[in-house]
Amino acid sequence: MILRIEQDHNRFKQIIRGRIKKELKKYISSGELIGRRGKDYISIPLPQIRIPQFVYGPKQTGGVGQGEGAIGTVLGAGEVEGGKREAGNQPGEHLLEVDLSLDELAEMLGEELELPEIKPKGRKNIMSSKDRYTGISRYGPETLRHFKRTYKETLKRSISTGTYRPDNPILIPIRADKRYRSWKSAVMPQANAVIIYMMDVSGSMGEEQKEIVRIESFWIDTWLRHHYKGVEIRYIIHDAEAREVDRDTFYHTRESGGTVISAAYRLCARIMEMDYPAEEWNIYCLHFSDGDNWSQGDTEECITLLKAQVLPRVNLFCYGQVESPYGTGQFLVDLKEGCSEDERIALSKIENKDGIYQSIKDFLGRGR
Repeated sequence: MILRIEQDHNRFKQIIRGRIKKELKKYISSGELIGRRGKDYISIPLPQIRIPQFVYGPKQTGGVGQGEGAIGTVLGAGEVEGGKREAGNQPGEHLLEVDLSLDELAEMLGEELELPEIKPKGRKNIMSSKDRYTGISRYGPETLRHFKRTYKETLKRSISTGTYRPDNPILIPIRADKRYRSWKSAVMPQANAVIIYMMDVSGSMGEEQKEIVRIESFWIDTWLRHHYKGVEIRYIIHDAEAREVDRDTFYHTRESGGTVISAAYRLCARIMEMDYPAEEWNIYCLHFSDGDNWSQGDTEECITLLKAQVLPRVNLFCYGQVESPYGTGQFLVDLKEGCSEDERIALSKIENKDGIYQSIKDFLGRGR
């Protein structure tokens, strides 16, 4: 039986969930949640929602319902000494900090963007332990007591000792009668994935463009971790050359210079070939740039690298073009002409932070 208070609390959680989903687009574009991230939970501030609760005041202090009163007496605000009122009379905004797991956040993201479930491939490298109930033991916690086996043991003991009464069949188990489920841990293979992020850090990619990449990467990470038990992340930055870096360097590097995109694709292909066999890993490559490549010749080399070395190995290759006042944006046009027919490639144009919402749908809507 579910208690009424549990029903009310579940209803309140549904209200919270509905409010978060309603505001999800705002959270996606603002990046507010990234700074509130814990190990497994996100702290989300929701305005104008409070859990109802009783507040008991001290007894015999006066107030409504206490002391003498006459019929028709108007109940209003108390008088302030001196006739001056300093406090305002408008309601304030109350913020409720709600802790939400990353899995719940990913489910809301999938529901709101209508994202299809991912079907992983490759279940070899990452192993996890799973408990399976395989037998019966005389010892164990009460939560694992096997009631049917315990009843049988109690019945057998009662019959054998002559204490069983068919006209009054009350059976009370003793410690020796109790039986418990026992288990053993089995090693189970789990799907594993790697995300390879690539970003143009040439002079035309400013702080605003990098912030867009950081916000979108957070949501993509959240969605993919919802589907895979093990996720590795690699980071590549490039201007005229490409190099692998850590996460902090990826989002905060300030560089200048030209842009040779093929250098990043070549390094990405080398990382996949050395560390992530396509038959064992689910590989996701995401490249962000303002679309300003060094030359048309290098763009043609990029398309050749994609078709020959990158796309055959990946679940999904995403290219997000972040609009910049200094970039031409031609690379997106060239990719559409050269690779758009391949179902493993997803292209998106991100004009500003408001465009992140649609870009995530462009990328993850493939369900690969």
